[in-house]
Amino acid sequence: MHYSLTAGAQRALIQAERIASGSTEMEPTLAPLLAALALEESRAAEIMLAHQIDLTLILEEFQIQLPGETAAFSTDSPEQPLEMSQALQQYPAFREVLNHAMQQASRSDVPAEIGSEHLLWGLLATSAEESAWLQRAGGLSAEKLDDSINVLFRQTAEPINVDFALRKASATAGDQTNTLRTIDAAANRLREGLRVIEDFLRFSLDDAHLMSLLKTTRHQLADALRFIGTDALISSRDTINDVGTSVSTTSEFDRSSLEHLLQANLKRVQEAARTLEEFSKLISPDAAAIFKQMRYASYTLEKTILTCISSQRRLQESRLYLLVSENLCHHGAGPAIRESLAAGVDLVQIREKSMTDRRILEHGKRVREWTREAGAMLIMNDRPDLAIAIDADGVHVGQEELPVREVRQIVGPRRLIGVSTHNMEQARQAVLDGADYIGVGPTFPTLTKNFASHEYAGLDFVKQVAAEITLPWFAIGGIQADNLQQVLKAGATRVAVSSVICSHEQPGQITRELLEQFSS
Repeated sequence: MHYSLTAGAQRALIQAERIASGSTEMEPTLAPLLAALALEESRAAEIMLAHQIDLTLILEEFQIQLPGETAAFSTDSPEQPLEMSQALQQYPAFREVLNHAMQQASRSDVPAEIGSEHLLWGLLATSAEESAWLQRAGGLSAEKLDDSINVLFRQTAEPINVDFALRKASATAGDQTNTLRTIDAAANRLREGLRVIEDFLRFSLDDAHLMSLLKTTRHQLADALRFIGTDALISSRDTINDVGTSVSTTSEFDRSSLEHLLQANLKRVQEAARTLEEFSKLISPDAAAIFKQMRYASYTLEKTILTCISSQRRLQESRLYLLVSENLCHHGAGPAIRESLAAGVDLVQIREKSMTDRRILEHGKRVREWTREAGAMLIMNDRPDLAIAIDADGVHVGQEELPVREVRQIVGPRRLIGVSTHNMEQARQAVLDGADYIGVGPTFPTLTKNFASHEYAGLDFVKQVAAEITLPWFAIGGIQADNLQQVLKAGATRVAVSSVICSHEQPGQITRELLEQFSS
């Protein structure tokens, strides 16, 4: 049977024959073809790479040894003689792949040449061991590959007037080229926007956690473009004749601050992702799905970065955060709060586990008056409803309390939400969830909570957070005047304390002593 193959598919079959010739198998398996598809710079190789399958993995799995000259083989000629791969056609397994590939290539209105992607689809359509392995190793199947087959080579071809057919094909090719031009421009715009944001995170915010999120987005962009075909994008590019390059507005050059610059590029990324999502639907639904994920991820990234900046601004001067419990206070909660406020505490949290709701409400309203007079902020522990009732500035929750999303629904957009975290996974998640600040600990054994000895996160956790997260955070747990320097040397710039002030006979004096250590 005669098969019409693209140059890339011909080269893959030539390579497969060379690889098979070095095998000791009586009848070649499909492993040489799979290796050949991965060896060539082809659409099939791009698809496999997008599913984390590369040549090395294939060679190891099927114990294939490449002939010495195979890896170096390449040709720029599109006219390699098909007879070089005729030997393979005598084997049923290869004929089955070719027949499946031909059926796949013929699904459009007119049969197209069999490309490397069609050969890969044909291999997946068999019941061979190699097909089952592709499913296990990369989740790749004939069904999943259907939408990834490059439609650029599908043509229209009703057997009618030749002149009409040529005009139709030309128009279709023009449409495809224009679609690819649009995708290429949007991809460049998105990539450039990501780079500006990355530089901001790197040099202005110095946030390793958010940098890692951005790198994930950059990898997603590369994965999606593999489905489109980078060669096709480059070939379709026409910057010289792009009318958009000569159009600009005055606002395009107006960047009043770093934050303004950041926001402009976040919007650029989101708009480009939407363009990529929509136009990719005409080429590759798989790519469109990735661009959709990227667009949603960009919204989360925008919220996370801007929340970080806003919280840094709101908590810029905050160093000492006092958690008050009546039963820990030497002279009662009232004197401890008032004296510590006078000495410089600028964040007070009401943490009462044994009071009735009515008592907390009454107590909270008094503390609200004291903090407002001192220019300090008031936080309610655990209870978003009471935070609203006493007009607190925010609410703090632990890992067992309501999630940030639900708390935000209750307290609204303006109140702070703090979250207690005990490991890096919780800290990173709190940032993504939209927390305005986090508690990091317990650093040392504490009187306010019971933790098993193995549950203390310690100074190592403080160091990890200091190296990675710039959302405002407070080291907490057992911090006293004699160990505060250890915490500050570990990278903390803010701490939360309780018993060291509440149980002291002179709350104001110990508060001043603690604050002095921040500047020493």
